Amino acid sequence: MAGWTRWERERIAELVEQGAPPWLMHRSVNQSRHAVRRYVLRLNRAPQPEPVRSPLRLSLAEREEISRGVAGGESLRAIALRLGRAPSTISREVTANGGRRRYRACPADRAALRRLRRPKPARLATCARLRHVVESKLELRWSPRQISGWLELEYPSDSEMRVSHETIYVSLYVQSRGALRKELTRSLRSGHGTRRRRGHSVMNGQGQLGGTVNIRERPAEANDRAVPGHWEGDLLMGKRMHAMATLVERTTRFVMLVSLPDGHRADQVADALAAKITELPEQLRR
Repeated sequence: MAGWTRWERERIAELVEQGAPPWLMHRSVNQSRHAVRRYVLRLNRAPQPEPVRSPLRLSLAEREEISRGVAGGESLRAIALRLGRAPSTISREVTANGGRRRYRACPADRAALRRLRRPKPARLATCARLRHVVESKLELRWSPRQISGWLELEYPSDSEMRVSHETIYVSLYVQSRGALRKELTRSLRSGHGTRRRRGHSVMNGQGQLGGTVNIRERPAEANDRAVPGHWEGDLLMGKRMHAMATLVERTTRFVMLVSLPDGHRADQVADALAAKITELPEQLRR
């Protein structure tokens, strides 16, 4: 703590371990009662648990090996081979923490632990200048991807003026994580107030066939091909949108070709098949 000497800190820690009363601690050091109380509370505070690290992340021991290898003049590829890591992982680690000349294991590990903390403050919540620019472009009906690309071109040397299109979407749709006004979702080209997963469609009947009979509903005698007289119809498309229909008898595999001179819309195909099927004997028209 600022203003405390090393001897004072060690003396208070010794008295706390002995269970000394507060008045004795206050008399033992040249600090106020409030300063002593705050320091005692800090000493009695339970240590924060070590965050759970993924095995994909570098450990402190691995960072110490990297530091020794860099100091010894080893190549990053050789260090990666010794640790069983990808060379790109070691390269990113060294570059993000000062480069070969300034890389140190403990500061790099502390920085990695800070980056692990969740939730992180949103980029648009901490930078008012960036938030103002993004909101103004959204009001002009720019897409988040356009805004992200434009920021890189407009502010090439200003790293603070950077934001991904996904961050803009999250700030709009997840209000607990964002900093943009909810009403700006109306400026998006989709016009959706909530985010929808890819492939989502509104089931309004558009593009769906009506009045169809599922193939699973055909009778058993047609399904097992035991009794002749059951036919399957199909449509074959050729070049320049030319088409013809086929009728296949399920038992004998006998095929009939049906011309479609008037077109291949559903009603035209149905009329052509119905007219063709009447040419068959009655026992073959089940």
